[in-house]
Order: sequence, then C-alpha cells, then structure tokens
Amino acid sequence: MPSYLSPGVYVEEVESGSRPIEGVGTSVAAFVGFAQKGPFDEPTLITNWSQFVATFGDFTEGAHLASAVYGFFANGGGICYIVRVDDGTAVSPDGGDDGEHTGGEHTAGERAGGAGGELPPGAEVPVGPYAVRARPGVSGEISVEVAPVQGDDPPADVFRFLVLRDGRVAETYASVTTKRSKDNVATRVNATSELIEVRESGRGPAPGPQTVVLAPAAPAPGGAGALAPEVYVGDADRRTGLGGLEAVDEVTMVAVPDLMSAYGRGLLDLDAVVAVQQGIVAHCELMGDRVAILDPPPGLTPQQVRGWRTGQAGFDSKYATLYYPWISVADPASGRASLVPPSGHVAGIWARNDDTRGVHKAPANEVVRGAVALATQLTKGEHDLLNPIGVNCIRSFPGRGIRVWGARTLASDPAWRYLNVRRLFNYLEESILAGTQWVVFEPNDDALWARVRRTVSAFLVNEWRKGSLFGLTPEEAFYVKCDRETNPPESIDAGQVVCEIGVAPVKPAEFVVFRLSQLTGGSGGVDE
Repeated sequence: MPSYLSPGVYVEEVESGSRPIEGVGTSVAAFVGFAQKGPFDEPTLITNWSQFVATFGDFTEGAHLASAVYGFFANGGGICYIVRVDDGTAVSPDGGDDGEHTGGEHTAGERAGGAGGELPPGAEVPVGPYAVRARPGVSGEISVEVAPVQGDDPPADVFRFLVLRDGRVAETYASVTTKRSKDNVATRVNATSELIEVRESGRGPAPGPQTVVLAPAAPAPGGAGALAPEVYVGDADRRTGLGGLEAVDEVTMVAVPDLMSAYGRGLLDLDAVVAVQQGIVAHCELMGDRVAILDPPPGLTPQQVRGWRTGQAGFDSKYATLYYPWISVADPASGRASLVPPSGHVAGIWARNDDTRGVHKAPANEVVRGAVALATQLTKGEHDLLNPIGVNCIRSFPGRGIRVWGARTLASDPAWRYLNVRRLFNYLEESILAGTQWVVFEPNDDALWARVRRTVSAFLVNEWRKGSLFGLTPEEAFYVKCDRETNPPESIDAGQVVCEIGVAPVKPAEFVVFRLSQLTGGSGGVDE
C-alpha cells in the first residue's frame, strides 16, 4: 500500500476483477520429411512457399515434402514448421539418398523349370518365355501369378496375369497374350505397372498356371539406403525429428508425408511405416495439443485400406486422423500429374476452415485446391465400409469438385469421434492455460476464486456467441465451478486452486435425413 503523508488528491491504478483470455492459434502445422537442402538440427519456421524454396529447395522427384508444403499454402495454410530428416547423408536433387542399400536377402519361390534359390536384389526370374523382375526401389514381397482367363473355352494363348504385394493382389491384367499385339503381356505390364518389369527372353508357349516370388528389388536410383524408424522419431535433446517438435508449443497438427515416399522407394517396409505412425500418434498424445494427420500406403484399394486399418494400423487415438485416397496434383518437377499423399493439403484445409468458420466447425465438405484427380474413385458402398472405422474419405462429386468428405478421429470412444470436438477442446484448454497464468502465487481465497470464475466465464461466453458451444443460453452451453466445494482446506494447504469447467461442444451434422410423406389430395393443407 502507498503511504499518504501530506494532504492532497492521489490517483492509483488498480487491476480489474477479471483479465481477458485470448484464444490461441489453431492452424500451425509441422511437416517432417526429405528436402534438397536445409538444416537437420531443429524445426524451421516457414511462412510462405518462397521461403520454403529458399531454405529447403524446390520440388524433388521421389519425395513428397515439397508437394505437401505447397498444398498446405495453396489450401489456406499460413504458418508451418519444417523438420528435415535423413539417414545421415544428404538427399540428392533427384530424390535418392546417398549410401548403401542394406535390405535383407529374400528367396525366390517355386517357379516353372525348377526350385528357387537365393537371388541377388533385382535379379530376373523366368516365367515361361519371359523374364520378370521387381522395379527398383519397390518394397515388400512381390510375386506374380499366372491363371486361366474367366469364361468358356478361352484361347490357349490368353491368360490372366496378377501382381501381388505382400500376399495381396495389387495389379490385375485380366486378359493378356504372348502374341505381338496391344494385349501382349510385356507391352501391357511395362506401360502401366508400378511394381514389376517384364522382358521377353525367348519364344515359347504361354506360361501355365503358377505363382512366382520375385527376388528383392534393386536399390532405388541414386543408391538409396535403408532407414530406421528412429530417424523420424528423432531426439528431443538434439531437436531432431518428431522430438524436435516438443520444443514448439504453437504446433497444432503434424504430418509426415515422406514416410510414404520412403516406403515406395524401399527404404522402409510396411511394419516400419506402422512403427513410425505409432510414434507420430504417441508424440501427439504426449503433447496433448496437436493432432496427427496420417497417410495410407500408396496403391491400396478400399478393401485393402480397410484391412490395413483394422489390422496393422489398428490405432485407437483421439489425437490422430487418417485420410484416403491419395490425390493427383500437377508436379512441376516431372512436368506431369503425380500422386501425392493427402496430409499436406488436408492440413491447409484445416487452417482455412479455422480462419473462415472457426475451429468448432468440422473441416469437411471443403474443396481440395490443387487436386486434379484421385488415385481411387470411391463409391458410396466403399465409403460405407471406411467411414465407420475412422477413415476420412476424399471424394469427387460432379459439378462440385474434389472434396474432403469425412471428419473423424481414430478413436473408438464416441465422445471423441469427431475431429472438430477434439480440436475445439485443444483450443479451449490451451487458451485457458495461457490466459490464467496470472493466478499463480495469488492469495488462495474466495476473492481469487471469484476472479477465476469471471475470467473463464467471460471467455466461454464469447465462444458460445461464436457458435462453438451447444445451447440456447450460456447456462446450457457451459458451467464454471471454483469455490469452497472444489477447493477444500486440504487443497488450499497443498497450494492448489481447482476450477471445474464443463462445456457442451457442437457436433457436425454428419447424417442429414429428410423424411418425406405423400399427402392424399384434399386431405390436408398448410395453415396460413
């Protein structure tokens, strides 16, 4: 208290009963991946595409980080952090890694002409009059199957040719032949296959029914080496990988698009991909203020995505989401359209949705800017299989473009089923946490509790007026309790102030149902 020693008028500044709480940002993304150049040691703040190019380089063939960041800014994103990862050597401009491929040996299976033995990576395996090998950089166990064509009395030289990856059919050529025509098996496969190459090694009849396991693929161009999942997980002390993001409080969404480019180039197998995704989810759960945007492996059908989601990728987390399928975008690096994982574009849509509508609105029914096509055109029946297991589908609608058509987390708990509910709570928690730091070391009495109630209530009333909370009145939308009941003497003696807050979030109108009935003429009317 000031001292008054002489007569006069004195002016004092006193604090008001409550202090305003400002909402925190919700649209800061973090991307982890490969780049041409740039620092490895810590997350780097990027605010526009030109700044990314100057720091990390331009589009790189075989890597998806640049495409993801470009899609983020194109779809409305404004601020992001970039974490560059590598296996210890710089990524070359063509997308390959320096180093030696360290993939294990595989054994070729039974094939026409005798038993298989150990073959070096990239070795050709005979299938009738053809030699077949896996394309460089392809991961997983690749096999080919020759089967009769369907139908009655098919020609003797016509057969079905299937390409399997890890035991699942990845490519189907329903009717091919050994004749020199547009349906020649080598011509068809080499023109469209992303997994194998076929070379005519001699003359002979069409191969009989058989299944052949190919030798492991050769390293990707540029001498790509194997990566360990720990490269992505990183170290918090050295500020590398996901660990480096622990020091950045502003991040609200995390994407690792180059996890799938490493898988496609043979640097990671599917088990390692799932291990890294588990690390991403664990990071978001540990931080409690961000959500992971996961990508599915490339080339999966809706049925395969369902099997992968319910099998290997059986994550159960309210801090993770999954989007399918991949999207096709114009790739300046190659001059043609290319498929990229959707996580970068989705992160931009989240940011755009937060800016135009608010974090309480589900980031769905939004156009994916920059997408020209989808890897898979989903039907409603296929969507019905994926939506209940938390796979957010991206679909193309005539006259409405390509849109995100799902807003679910990967949580089995119905209370946290919807993405906007999880992100709204993240926003409220972080805003209240940052806006009530002044409470620390204040006298723990009824006056303090009343100030806390007024401060938090004023903030929640503003959120209710924005439409973030459900209810016709503030009393229906939330409650704030901080009094002698929540702060008994033993809590005061422990130096604790306990404030209990309950809010009713708005949930999306995911299923809109109109019930129509037919009225018999003259039996009723509309009241005027």
